[in-house]
Amino acid sequence: MFPLLQRCCFHMPFKLQKSTSPRLLLHGNNKTTWSSVGLCLQRDACHLSRSPSLNPASVYATKLQAFHTSLPFLKKKTPKESETKDPGVWQRSMKSLKDSPKPALYLSLAGLIPFASVPLSMAVQGTYYPELAFAQITYGAVTVSFLGGMRWGFALPENSPAKPDWLNLANSTIPPLLAWQALLFKDITHGAIMLVMALGIALHYDVSLLPTYPRWFKVLRVVGTLVMVLSLLATAVLKTLLENQLSDSRNKCQNIK
Repeated sequence: MFPLLQRCCFHMPFKLQKSTSPRLLLHGNNKTTWSSVGLCLQRDACHLSRSPSLNPASVYATKLQAFHTSLPFLKKKTPKESETKDPGVWQRSMKSLKDSPKPALYLSLAGLIPFASVPLSMAVQGTYYPELAFAQITYGAVTVSFLGGMRWGFALPENSPAKPDWLNLANSTIPPLLAWQALLFKDITHGAIMLVMALGIALHYDVSLLPTYPRWFKVLRVVGTLVMVLSLLATAVLKTLLENQLSDSRNKCQNIK
């Protein structure tokens, strides 16, 4: 009897189910069909519950597991450790700067003293010294030439990532040429501006354009370039301000006389 009911209930054609279901739902005329369908479902459930592979304990455990299981997209995503502890650019740069070799770090910082001392001494004394300004420009030209020639030393070894091609070797000669041009200017302001351009080009080569140096050296180059550029611009600004103050004081003295 059960196989016959099962074939009648669950293996009837789809067209027959589609044609009879609206009538059953809307009018409720064929109560015998409804009762047979319910009887089939009830017997089917009893047959499944009596199956040897599904005992009551396993069915209960499956229901609990289904009840306590949430959808994947509703689960709260825990942030990765790299996302929660991702340091900023400043922290990474400072860490790279601390990881640099001590001789390179200390010598580079010591090489910035002649740049920073010139505008600092002028600002403290309130007087513009042309000799000190020209000495700063000369030291800046030597530094720019050193930064340009350093590319040759980096490209010549056999295992170097930078090849001794036209791009590396020819670009390394551009900063010395700009430094030489800076020494030809009679005005200190023009020489300072030319050195600022040469320092910017050399930094662009070392950091982004050509095959790069280690990370600690790139951070050291950025810090050193900022100090040199600010020192040269400070000297140019102090030259303009202090010379204007000196000319104003001379004019007042002449007016008094």
